[in-house]
Amino acid sequence: MTVLDSAPTALDAYRTCEFVTLGRNGTPLAWPTAVARRPDGTLLLTTSLAFAQKALNVRRDGRVALLFSDPTGSGLDDAPQVFVGGRAQCPDEIMTGPEGAEEYWRMLFDRQPHSRSYLSAPMRPLMQWYYLRLLITVEPEQLTVRPPLAALSEPGAAAAVTGTEALSGAAQLSRFPTAVLAARDATGAPLLARTRPRPTPAGYLVDVPPDCAVERGSASLLVHRHDERLNHMYNASVRGDLRRTDEGWLLVPSVVVEPMGSGRPTDAFRVLRHTKRSTDRYLERRGLPRPKVQWDRFRALAKSAAQKEQAS
Repeated sequence: MTVLDSAPTALDAYRTCEFVTLGRNGTPLAWPTAVARRPDGTLLLTTSLAFAQKALNVRRDGRVALLFSDPTGSGLDDAPQVFVGGRAQCPDEIMTGPEGAEEYWRMLFDRQPHSRSYLSAPMRPLMQWYYLRLLITVEPEQLTVRPPLAALSEPGAAAAVTGTEALSGAAQLSRFPTAVLAARDATGAPLLARTRPRPTPAGYLVDVPPDCAVERGSASLLVHRHDERLNHMYNASVRGDLRRTDEGWLLVPSVVVEPMGSGRPTDAFRVLRHTKRSTDRYLERRGLPRPKVQWDRFRALAKSAAQKEQAS
């Protein structure tokens, strides 16, 4: 019997989830990611060397949390939100092929068809970083089911309020009816909850569900989106300090991180430059040569996904 045995079947239909780790100073850092449920009741995530911070955080403090709350692409109209808290492990072993994560890659190639194009010969020099991965395994310890996203998606939830236009993160949050709050409980463990930020001159008021016992401290609001086939991705994180006020919980923002999908013409160049530098830095710090990607093995899985799509 595992914690996920009682999870709703909707969990497996979600294309992405919000995944939070703890930074060096304890700040909960949440980003969207793909995840696969394993037969043994654990959850498998991966991260490329170019975005290895999640892995480094896990190695420092294994307490993590996941929230399945955006059902875009799942085919479900009223998918419940599923919160999972637990502990993660991430060995310092660079995976150059799909071994040990075959089902994860099959799922990704099936749900994100455009990722198959990264395996073509012209794209390989640019996308090698994408296939050099670290595996993160989460052992669930806590499961909470919350109401469907539709119940939280009332129009105008993040509408602008006069006098808040200059508030840090206002431009990013105002594009979305909801955001995901990443905070900590009394023990310092990370928590996640989808909420409707309400801008005020001092910050963003957020509603927190009764089962989410947040405490004052560093926190963040994550917004992200993708289409039915995991294209046109965008994400941004508004970070700051979460405080209890007479009006409720207030996030006082201090910094905005907007790594992907800003719409600027330089986005693609900026991402490729970042991925190369970050991958090189990860390898250099460990005195490792650049591994060779097992292209043929990835291509075999991608081909299988393409054949499945054509047959359906």
